[in-house]
Amino acid sequence: MLDSWIGLGQRSSDAQDKAHDKVGLGSIRRPVIGLALGGGAARGFAHIGIVRTLVAHGIMPNVVVGTSIGAVVGGAYAAGHLDTLEEWARSLQPRTVLSYLDIRLNGSGLIGGAKLAAQLEAALGQSLIEDLPVKFATVATEVRTGHEIWLTHGPMVDAMRASYALPGIFSPILVGDRWLVDGALVNPVPVSAARALGAEIVIAANLSSDVFAHATTIYSHGQTAGVSVSVMPEMVSEPEPRKRGIGKFFSAERTMKREFFGGGGRPGISSVMVDAFNIMQDRITRARLAGDPPDLLISPRVGKIGWFDFHRADDLIAHGVRAAERAIDSIQEAIHILAPPPAGEAGPAIEKAEKE
Repeated sequence: MLDSWIGLGQRSSDAQDKAHDKVGLGSIRRPVIGLALGGGAARGFAHIGIVRTLVAHGIMPNVVVGTSIGAVVGGAYAAGHLDTLEEWARSLQPRTVLSYLDIRLNGSGLIGGAKLAAQLEAALGQSLIEDLPVKFATVATEVRTGHEIWLTHGPMVDAMRASYALPGIFSPILVGDRWLVDGALVNPVPVSAARALGAEIVIAANLSSDVFAHATTIYSHGQTAGVSVSVMPEMVSEPEPRKRGIGKFFSAERTMKREFFGGGGRPGISSVMVDAFNIMQDRITRARLAGDPPDLLISPRVGKIGWFDFHRADDLIAHGVRAAERAIDSIQEAIHILAPPPAGEAGPAIEKAEKE
């Protein structure tokens, strides 16, 4: 298996050869470039802009590893279906987003996930990870043990679903004999996996860098003496009158969606779970990146966009483009350091540094 992975990483298409020539590598050995795409639900559409920008500048990853939504975007790129994913993402509206939420109350997650899986299968078919032209892996978490699982072969759709199965929101996915959930529980930005798969330069994309940038400890907080605790009106409202027939069904459906999404200033089930997961992911990301930092870090400023704002793909992709553009010179410089071009063929980043 290891030999096959190494062989796969050494093969390059004509497009990749031209891309490396574009950054000034010529005919000398090319460094293996890895791309680690982090989780962040809807914010992950920023990865589309990042990948587009890297490719436009001739930087073609040989290794792609993704966690959660990063697994979806990374897999679409590795399989040659990024155009399809981008077109679908840009077409999403609030109403269509809701149509993909097959809410259920009798499983191990609030959302079954079958509708989203069907969309992925329509785009990717029965593609297998081992058949891709580049190394690809997704990161998931085993439910009972907490093991970090790298999915490096098998159906791509199953690997993606396991990686984005947010606990409590999506049902766990059975892969082999393991029940798997979101990989962000253990490795939100999978730099270590990209290195283990042979990447010499790792470019990482972190979607939560500006979410809790000023988080702190509030050590003196509580109810002021003599002040009563106020209760939100909706918490003590009169129960709705019982309805019969079809009206009863729609009333129950509206109630369930209100509890799921919240309203009137009160967070719903989904927002509480996602915010808690977001805080945890931010802390884990900081620790993992401090212990195993990437060579280049791209951080789109998407902290103001919610995890369920899938209808804002245009904004998110634009954020990704801007963040990647800011990092291009540094990425090209790192490539030249590992594989310096022949004399007289310095790349744009090196030439700029020499002039300064």
